[in-house]
Amino acid sequence: MSLDFEQARSFMVNQQVRPWDVIDPRVLEALGSVRREDFVPARYRRMAFTDMALPLEHGETMMKPVIEGRLLQALELRPEDEVLEIGTGSGFLTACLAQLARDVVSIDIHADFVERARTRLETTGLTNIRVELADALNFHPDRRFDAVAVTGAVAALPAEFLAWLKPGGRLFAVRGHSPVQQAVLYRTDAHGRVGEEGLFETDLPYLIGAEPVAQFAL
Repeated sequence: MSLDFEQARSFMVNQQVRPWDVIDPRVLEALGSVRREDFVPARYRRMAFTDMALPLEHGETMMKPVIEGRLLQALELRPEDEVLEIGTGSGFLTACLAQLARDVVSIDIHADFVERARTRLETTGLTNIRVELADALNFHPDRRFDAVAVTGAVAALPAEFLAWLKPGGRLFAVRGHSPVQQAVLYRTDAHGRVGEEGLFETDLPYLIGAEPVAQFAL
């Protein structure tokens, strides 16, 4: 039996994402217009709209749709915003960010992810995305951003990530120790002060180099 992707997409948005307190109509529209099934690994295409994280190579995963929705909503993206995404992954969230903002720079440490995402994103017709091969912990952007989306977990947020924000900028990250991590929204004000808001608990694979430091007991 063939899968009705449009019906499955509508169910994902209205029966999974929306009930998880994602009510921003622009976010729901982005999730409902980007063809998620074109970004998942081919063997999981029929599972593209399920409420689960889907495996990618290198031990990475594609986030659940509900997590993607909460991330997009938390960043409060405006059409004029410039966005940095740390961890391109499949490229699906990259496309959603580009639907909501003026410009998106996305970086990933895995060359195959970068090349595959570039190919997939070209088919969307979106022209406001640049995908680069880079290690987030050794990344030196030439500008600051209105919003930063960190798609892999960090044991503790590196201070330089916050330095990438403009005054008034927002950063979404998942912080803490697996299996109980917390999604956190950071905000900077005009004076450089940083506030944070805990959003929900989840569990994501760590960014390479941002894992917890092993503790050795004698």
